[in-house]
Amino acid sequence: MSMIEYALDGSVAVVTLNSGENRFNIRFVERFLTVLDEIEHGTDADALVVRSAHEKIFCNGIDLDWLRPIAEAGERETIREFCRILNRLLGRILMYPMPTIAAITGHAFAGGAIMCCCFDFRFMRSDRGFFCFPEVDLGIPFWPGMVAMVKKAIPAQILDDLYYLGTRLTGRECEEHRIVRRALPMDELMPEVLAFAKSLRKNRAYYSAQKERMNRGIIRIMEEEDPAVIETGKISVGP
Repeated sequence: MSMIEYALDGSVAVVTLNSGENRFNIRFVERFLTVLDEIEHGTDADALVVRSAHEKIFCNGIDLDWLRPIAEAGERETIREFCRILNRLLGRILMYPMPTIAAITGHAFAGGAIMCCCFDFRFMRSDRGFFCFPEVDLGIPFWPGMVAMVKKAIPAQILDDLYYLGTRLTGRECEEHRIVRRALPMDELMPEVLAFAKSLRKNRAYYSAQKERMNRGIIRIMEEEDPAVIETGKISVGP
């Protein structure tokens, strides 16, 4: 079984993250990018949905068990490679040429929560899981582009608590703050997400143009400001 799989449900491409806690390392991100390419260029899908196979975790961010030994060994080029490809994934989701929906089926922490902000729409289960940016306690500062991504998705009045304090929000709280469209029990989540996705029959070219104009500022920051951070080859992974 592949770490990331997809299947078509009518006009909707449903991607399933199937790698345990779905933590980001180079192999996982490369596979994710490959799946996105296959869907865009090899299907007639009108919408993209991403969910997790894990019973309680959507995505737990960077694979620190993989990254820490690399950082401790001073392998800066490997760190640069990882940071570049992770940014490619975030930008790819942000600009994907069809409606994108994160079905947050459990915990979305750190990079996993940042990735959720790159989707056009978010739904979350209400009976289990937190949305959280623990980077302030992990010692991994956001890149400039990541700051722009979360500002796109999260209202300013709650973003300060998430960003500076590492506050955890439940699905219901995310719905209250309009971070997600709806929070639902797990058995209702995917039917609701799929019904919504199937209603989004948009022309890819026009939708892509809309995204380019909406997200141009984020892409500019990713292209102009992120490289200065990434190319140092340094990353803090704890106190």
